[in-house]
Amino acid sequence: MNTLDAAATIEAAADLDRRLGVGGVLSYDEIRVSVAAAVAEALGLPGGGAEAVASCRDKASTRQRFSAGGVPQPSSYAVSSFEEAESRAASIGYPVVVKPRALAGSMGVALVAKAADLPDAYASTRSAEFFELPRLEAGVLVESFADGPEISIDAACHNGTVHPLFVARKKTGFAPCFEEVGHVVSARDPLLTDPEIVRVLQAAHSALGLSTLMTHTEIRLTSAGPRVIEVNARLGGDLIPYTAHLATGVDYGLVAARLAQGIPPVREELPERTAQIDFLYPDTDLKVDALDVTEDGLPAEVHRIIPLVGPGRELRIPPREHVRGRYAVVITAARTPEACEQAKAAAEKHIELVGAPLDIPPAA
Repeated sequence: MNTLDAAATIEAAADLDRRLGVGGVLSYDEIRVSVAAAVAEALGLPGGGAEAVASCRDKASTRQRFSAGGVPQPSSYAVSSFEEAESRAASIGYPVVVKPRALAGSMGVALVAKAADLPDAYASTRSAEFFELPRLEAGVLVESFADGPEISIDAACHNGTVHPLFVARKKTGFAPCFEEVGHVVSARDPLLTDPEIVRVLQAAHSALGLSTLMTHTEIRLTSAGPRVIEVNARLGGDLIPYTAHLATGVDYGLVAARLAQGIPPVREELPERTAQIDFLYPDTDLKVDALDVTEDGLPAEVHRIIPLVGPGRELRIPPREHVRGRYAVVITAARTPEACEQAKAAAEKHIELVGAPLDIPPAA
């Protein structure tokens, strides 16, 4: 069965419900969250709401709803041609951000500092593709640049009320791209209870009309206050919930499963602890000969090193490829972010990547 076919999936789910009973519907997959919401709605089960979740997937729709709800956000325009992008960028004023209207994982997102850089950035964004996701009309957004650090907040939204669960402070690299190269989760991050952050988070969910689901919201902490970049109708990717579990001791997959049954989260006393995940990239495009990891002598704060590639794999760094340029993952856990960063630096000395540079990378 094609699980991207909402009608067929609803029919199959209804048959399963008649035979066995269905208590809840949950999807962790970005591409299928809209179908999951439609199934939950059709079966009368707790969910985010099919229309609201679809608006999360379409960032132009998200922006329109935020505008109507007074949610602080970057100014944004959906465009269908370079000429239109050029005109909108000039009206906004540089720097601007160009991004796909409905992709995922920061793919195709770039900061454009000046008009001369816009043609290449627009072409790269317009050509960005994500497996199984269709292209949309006016498929590129041109937005004002929101300065300051970026965070994500995973939350449980229950009957429209948002319960923030954990904050991940993003590490980004490969400017002008916004490649996510790491995340830091502190169990008692003060941003979890910051009144303005909590207010803006609730306003964003209310503007979208979300009901009962797990969400992953990205926010920029700008000099003028928090600005919402997007709301995703699922738990965060990049092993962020796993990293958060190491920091807090809470199983967020279980929280999500309970929420899908309409059971709200329980507030727990959290430890003074931090966990961090880092993704390692080569300095240049290369073909891998070997990746060796030596675990003897690793600090206790290094929870895990995960090799991602083997001999023969070709790695291309952003913007030529996103995410697939990673060759290893380092996960650390300690009392403070500083201790995690020190452990990560120590772990890198135990990882050796050997390869031959690729002379002619393919066009983006």
